[in-house]
Amino acid sequence: MKLDFNSIKEDSIKNFKGGEKDFNAKFFTDDLNKILMGRLIPGASIGMHSHDTSSEIMYFTSGEGHVLFKGESIPLKAGDVHYCPKGCSHSLINDGKTDLCFFAVVPEQ
Repeated sequence: MKLDFNSIKEDSIKNFKGGEKDFNAKFFTDDLNKILMGRLIPGASIGMHSHDTSSEIMYFTSGEGHVLFKGESIPLKAGDVHYCPKGCSHSLINDGKTDLCFFAVVPEQ
């Protein structure tokens, strides 16, 4: 199956999971996975949230920011991958000067 994210409308969600500003994303979902292309403008964040029933894998394509994970602030940039295992919590913050863009997969487990 081919997914054409260029043809998927971008949604804008204010204060996603209690974060700051807007989380912009193009979503594909089915019964097994949530796959998305996400974008945070400078100063935006996704609030701290738990992955109680699934994990999340995030691959960063541009920009700079950091995740809060297990009490640590971990810097991220294009080419980095962040893995949040099932049962863990994390938050994502764009503290860079450009949009922080990423590809994420949340498998339903």
